[in-house]
Amino acid sequence: MTTGSQSRRRALAALALCVSVGWAGGALAQNRTFSFAYDQPPSTAYGIAANIFDAKLKELSSGKMTINQFPGAQLGQEPQMLQKMRAGDIDFVITSTANASTLAPQAGVFSLHFIFRDQDHLAKSLADPAISQAFRDMVKDSVQGAHVLGLLTMGMRNMYSKKEVMSMSDIKGQKVRVQATKTEDAAFPAYGAQIVHMPFGDVYTSLQTGVVNVAENGVNVYLANKHYEVAPVLSLTEHEANNNCIWVSDKTWNSLTAEQQKWVQLAADEVARKEPALALQLEKDSGERLKKLGVKVVDNVDKSGFMKAAFPIQDQLAADLGPHAVKILKLVREVK
Repeated sequence: MTTGSQSRRRALAALALCVSVGWAGGALAQNRTFSFAYDQPPSTAYGIAANIFDAKLKELSSGKMTINQFPGAQLGQEPQMLQKMRAGDIDFVITSTANASTLAPQAGVFSLHFIFRDQDHLAKSLADPAISQAFRDMVKDSVQGAHVLGLLTMGMRNMYSKKEVMSMSDIKGQKVRVQATKTEDAAFPAYGAQIVHMPFGDVYTSLQTGVVNVAENGVNVYLANKHYEVAPVLSLTEHEANNNCIWVSDKTWNSLTAEQQKWVQLAADEVARKEPALALQLEKDSGERLKKLGVKVVDNVDKSGFMKAAFPIQDQLAADLGPHAVKILKLVREVK
């Protein structure tokens, strides 16, 4: 059996080859293969996004530009990958917008609870050019070494644990693993929960040992990472969107010709158009698979208490984050 250290050495060797091939001859190179990393299995929406990006990039470049995918945190968890990308060691990275907020705090606007009316509103919002441009402008103003190309989603986030979450009262006093954003730090205490920050890779063991009682994420992420083994009750709270973004290293971007930059941006735009519908279908299919595995899926959660606590703090949280966050929230609300 291959050990974790062996897998990491192989991934790093492949990355070195990828960088070597990609940089040979600079922007004038005949063919380029870029590293494209993410921390989820390829069976998730991250893999869907990477495949769409790759197919469009190959099409536009007539096969001269392609990506080499490094899924499953082969190159580190999202915070580590962001640092490697800014240093120019990775070309493209997908992260959650929540983890993006570690570099661009106003990205936390997408972690505001209940700002998306339903899944259709979510898909339309992420495909909206004005919202995508506003998000890119926000990142440009606060991040050096990299920028965002576009948005995608993994659907809605839901809570899971060993017990049902039928209403807000069920998480009062519970230790909930949350993403490290100001919005999460405000929303969950408003529900009466205790917040715990930790890397995604530590969630399984923490649920197993009781370090946390509740975690929350998308349905497919819950399935693909087998969190149902230690938290067999999935409650469809749909309290927040599971949004993500595609990053590119400035070192990589600046090595491209204007035409090549256009191809890369168009490939990211293709992800924004196609990925949300596929991701939402994946969520639905994953829910059915979980039921067959014996997971209890609670789909009649009383969300009224959560909403009552969340709505009054949306505008204040956006204002605290900054003007870009206020603008993005306004654009999201205006999507019909």
